[in-house]
Amino acid sequence: VQLQACGGGLVQAGGSLRLSCAASGRTFNKDTMSWFRQAPGKEREFLVGISWSGINTNYADSVKGRFTISRDNAKNAVYLQMNSLKPEDTAVYYCAARTLPIWTTMWSQYDYWGQGTQVTVSS
Repeated sequence: VQLQACGGGLVQAGGSLRLSCAASGRTFNKDTMSWFRQAPGKEREFLVGISWSGINTNYADSVKGRFTISRDNAKNAVYLQMNSLKPEDTAVYYCAARTLPIWTTMWSQYDYWGQGTQVTVSS
């Protein structure tokens, strides 16, 4: 069972990136999927979650209006479109899956994790 995140890179402030997370080994189309990030020396931070249907989403205030989560259950994948990036968005970004259909922002409540992809925003 694996989540593979990709799409990170180096971008200037104000720029955009689109992260992808592909799942393999099991079907994730009934799971709640979320994105987290972790900057050096900081706690892992919840960014956004999406319900299995894609209808319900939950954004952290720090990214609301700038980031958009989506999913394609046919492809067993979830995406994070990041616009208006800021230097403080620099971190390793992780996708995560939770098998229970109950919202949580606590990273310890997620069952599967991707390996992370580095996003660096220069000023």
